[in-house]
Amino acid sequence: GGSHFSLLSFFAYRMTARERWRVYKRISFMFFLAVVTLTVLQRGNIMSMQDFQSGRIERQARMELMAEGDKKDSISVNFWKSVQRVESTTEGARLTQKQGPTMWDVTSSNCSVKLNFSSLEWFTGLEANFKQFLLYRHCRYFPILMNHPEKCAGDVDLLMVIKSVITQYDRREVIRQTWGKEQVIDGKRIKTLFLLGTSSNEGERANHQKLLEYEDYIYGDILQWDFMDSFFNLTLKEIHFLKWFSIYCGNTRYIFKGDDDVFVSVPNILEYLEVSKDLKDLFVGDVLFKAKPIRKKQNKYYIPQALYNKTLYPPYAGGGGFLMDGPLARKLYGACETLKLYPIDDVFLGMCLEVLQVTPIRHNAFKTFGLVKNKTSRLNREPCFFKSMLVVHKLLPPDLIDMWKLVNSDLICSQKMDFL
Repeated sequence: GGSHFSLLSFFAYRMTARERWRVYKRISFMFFLAVVTLTVLQRGNIMSMQDFQSGRIERQARMELMAEGDKKDSISVNFWKSVQRVESTTEGARLTQKQGPTMWDVTSSNCSVKLNFSSLEWFTGLEANFKQFLLYRHCRYFPILMNHPEKCAGDVDLLMVIKSVITQYDRREVIRQTWGKEQVIDGKRIKTLFLLGTSSNEGERANHQKLLEYEDYIYGDILQWDFMDSFFNLTLKEIHFLKWFSIYCGNTRYIFKGDDDVFVSVPNILEYLEVSKDLKDLFVGDVLFKAKPIRKKQNKYYIPQALYNKTLYPPYAGGGGFLMDGPLARKLYGACETLKLYPIDDVFLGMCLEVLQVTPIRHNAFKTFGLVKNKTSRLNREPCFFKSMLVVHKLLPPDLIDMWKLVNSDLICSQKMDFL
């Protein structure tokens, strides 16, 4: 026992004060995580799922009965948000690029449902999720719950922005340890942020929110807004980030924006940006040209004719990951303000690019559907291919950490594939 203590003391002595603080914080966080997990499990045993479901149905019924007098067009049910808030004007949010706010200016955002077209034939034939989307599409901006304007203090060469959800702590942690690590490479300052809404699961919301707050206390890299995380709300995440960036990031040169299940080669990105530094309005990724709206209802990306009646989408980049320059991001914020929200965030950004008459660049080193289409192919796990890529989609934490170690080991490849 004594020798074990002495060994620990020796290592503690050899560590710097900063390293000791990091270790203490991680130990505290793991202890906190264990306590909360036990609490959640205990509550889960006490409260049966049947009771929870019946309680949720009862609450939903109460919400649907709420109305202001006889005004049938002002039902205050709010599927977008977790709490009811006082309505704020949307006109104040429609700010030009030069006259924008100096801080996040949305402090309340309860939106009443718009029923002015709900009795129309084209609307009544829609699926429930599209009806909900259209009834609340005018609700554009929400209060910010976690903010880190200091991320853009001074000159930032590359801001890594990752879409995540509240429960996927493991993905965020692996990214922090691998390609998302904040660092300076060849004098280039790299910063990292995660974009989140609130939990769409009422049972998760309170406990996971506390965990998220503690996670942010430790790492200080989370932007969170008060709208529910859902597939259709990814477009909200897009416009909230563009507005946030326009407010706080006047000296940020480039942005990488991607999902929390991608592999990214930061050195390759910096190399590409160096050779592309003279390009204006840079927007590059796995760009789809002449893509058609999907009309099959069972598909995740299904869009009814009533919502989009054109034959083709404008060119857009797959959301797994893309690069754009800072000045273009500020222009995109202005362009987004001229358009109604669209359920698919990748396509919506393509629409904003179309408004600006900017054509995105397709680059072969962005693999948002894996390296090769055959998912069982060994090429999808070949580190020499990953070493030559910019972005590869669909790697869960264990695969990502393993691939990162391989790519950054003394890996000998016959040649580097020239995608840059």
